[in-house]
Amino acid sequence: MNLIAVVVTVATLLTLLLALVSFWIPQMTPDYVKLSPYECGFDPSNSARLPFSLRFFLVAILFLLFDLEIALLLPLPWGDQLTSPVLTLFWATTILILLTLGLIHEWLQGGLEWAE
Repeated sequence: MNLIAVVVTVATLLTLLLALVSFWIPQMTPDYVKLSPYECGFDPSNSARLPFSLRFFLVAILFLLFDLEIALLLPLPWGDQLTSPVLTLFWATTILILLTLGLIHEWLQGGLEWAE
């Protein structure tokens, strides 16, 4: 019990010491750049209504789609230990075929072209 009290006391003192030191160390010299808001790399003095490319959102959605593919196929090695691994491999192959067909369709439609 005595050792626990020592550990808790040392941890509390160290936490308080680090919290107090963190107030003394930083340089408190505010200037225009530090006080200005920062929004995603845009100049805050300009209009907030800047046009975005829809291609960016299309590529982001495609990334999420293929990222979910990995999440769906992640349990595949554990599914191999089931009584019927053929069924697991069938569903994994079905998912891969559907996603590959979707990728081919997007590629042929020009959805992966960044430049317009």
